[in-house]
Amino acid sequence: MKTFYFIPLIFLSACSTPPKLALRPQSSPPVNNDTVRYPEVVRAYHFGRYVDPNDDLVMHEEHTVYRVEENTRWNFHPAPVEDGAVQFTPPRDAAFVPAPVNDEVLAEINSQKLATIQIMAESKILASALQRLEAALQDARKNEQATAKLQIAVDNLKKQLDALETTSAQSSMPTISTTNETDDSLSP
Repeated sequence: MKTFYFIPLIFLSACSTPPKLALRPQSSPPVNNDTVRYPEVVRAYHFGRYVDPNDDLVMHEEHTVYRVEENTRWNFHPAPVEDGAVQFTPPRDAAFVPAPVNDEVLAEINSQKLATIQIMAESKILASALQRLEAALQDARKNEQATAKLQIAVDNLKKQLDALETTSAQSSMPTISTTNETDDSLSP
């Protein structure tokens, strides 16, 4: 009978299962949403009173309209390294980020500023020359008008002179006698 005591013990040992490994969730590192997803860009637009373009019997009162300019999207760039290394992160909206500055860009900007200053100085010189030219043109027009008046006066004087010459030529001609008188030297 002693053997029967061991049989249930054998069955009990055969039914036992190995201990299960309990997996506990680890605390996740804090997630910075800017490193995972880009936020959406929403802009507000203010409208005054206006008539609805689809129905001219409807007028809208002034109000603000909010428009999503850029939807959220995933950030595929790797997260910044915690040891202080500089990591490239693209700007949220490139239109509002200043342009990168280096020596070549500064040299080009300075040369453009210098060229602009020279062009402005030359434009002032040209503007003053244009003013002098316009003044000379006005003087030439006045002189032309005065010359035209003098030419008309000279023409009038020539006509008067011709008229005087014709009248004096007529008065200085010898008179022709209609009688048959003879000269005194021939008379007896």
